[in-house]
Amino acid sequence: MKKRLLILLFSLAVFGCSSLELEAVSTSTEETQRILSMGLSHEENLKEANKLPSKHMISVVTLQLTNARDEKIQEQVDIVQSAKYAEMVSISGNNSSFVGPKEINLVKKGVLESDVEIQTHFLTSSRNENGLLQHKLNISIEHNSLNKRAYLSANLCDEWMRCEGATSLAQELIVTSSKGTNCIASGCEFTEEMTLKLTDNFLKESINKGFTIRLNAKRKSNKIKVSKAYLMGYLQVAK
Repeated sequence: MKKRLLILLFSLAVFGCSSLELEAVSTSTEETQRILSMGLSHEENLKEANKLPSKHMISVVTLQLTNARDEKIQEQVDIVQSAKYAEMVSISGNNSSFVGPKEINLVKKGVLESDVEIQTHFLTSSRNENGLLQHKLNISIEHNSLNKRAYLSANLCDEWMRCEGATSLAQELIVTSSKGTNCIASGCEFTEEMTLKLTDNFLKESINKGFTIRLNAKRKSNKIKVSKAYLMGYLQVAK
């Protein structure tokens, strides 16, 4: 009987601690929203946070306020950048064909100066017979290697940059060109070009965060990131 009573008391104690912990988390969120709703500067927000009753609460709310400030700054940067991207979108065919600006990234792949890959991507769109937009992500990868790469598939990566279990885009990846130039004993300068079909719904669903895909070859893989600002700017025009 005593043993059962002890177990019951222990269970109630654990449940009580869990409830208090959940309540603290909930309260910190409420306090953060309360302070943000006051329309103060970030410095004034932090002063309000320091008035809270516990050090733990102050620490959590301060972190949440700082994250909110950083997100707001990034949002403003994205708006400015998206306007610049929108200005660079080319329109033709009586508003039926669109070509986005090229984004070029240099990716270091080794210790040598020549161990650099040049990744280029841009969006294009055209209207079909029903007036619906069909989109393509155009990708070019330049690399110095002994052999060309056979890109076989593409995977969509999640917000934590995990691509293994994410959506496969294998059916939509088309390699359009693969050629090598300036060949010497150590290898050639290869340029691999491909397109990836993307739906209008997918782009619209990705507009608030952008998206990253992984291109899969037999021995190599590459990640291509289309930023939120690029997507916002492009879709302002291609609609």
